[in-house]
Amino acid sequence: MAAGIDCFMSRETAYSLGVERNHRCQMVDKSIRFDIADFIVLPFDIQHDCAGGIGFLIQYRPTGEKLLYLTDSYYCKYRFLGLNYIMVESNYIKETLDKNVEAGLIDEALKRRLLESHFSLEHVKDFLRANDLNQCRKIVLLHLSDYNSDAARMKNEIEALTGIDTVVAEPGLEVELELYLY
Repeated sequence: MAAGIDCFMSRETAYSLGVERNHRCQMVDKSIRFDIADFIVLPFDIQHDCAGGIGFLIQYRPTGEKLLYLTDSYYCKYRFLGLNYIMVESNYIKETLDKNVEAGLIDEALKRRLLESHFSLEHVKDFLRANDLNQCRKIVLLHLSDYNSDAARMKNEIEALTGIDTVVAEPGLEVELELYLY
């Protein structure tokens, strides 16, 4: 917002951040569609440990392409059809988290929080299995933990499961979403 960019968020998030009066804060209601230029945006509620978290299903009107953005969630109760691009959190690998707790690198309280607020690699796989990936062209893995993830393993396992080009988000990453007409 300080950079002059409109930010879309739930009312709960806006109030918890204290930005509800900022003219760049665009408060949206989950499950109520809105438009931004040629994009149709459907916010949906997510499962997280704070109120007001939302994900976004975004469709580009000229081509019909759909992008799903889902982060800061440990589970998604929705299923999606016809996705072309998926940006999804894959925060940790459960066995790595367990080893880090045993080694004293992560405390039990943080482990409990992660289990109740963020997608593990295993849960990402379950989510992808439950959705229609027939038209999906790219998966971007987001929000990897510094200590409890393995970017190469996560990328390889998702690609092996889905057969879809997968990349791991990192600072400066740009992913071109290639437009095509149906």
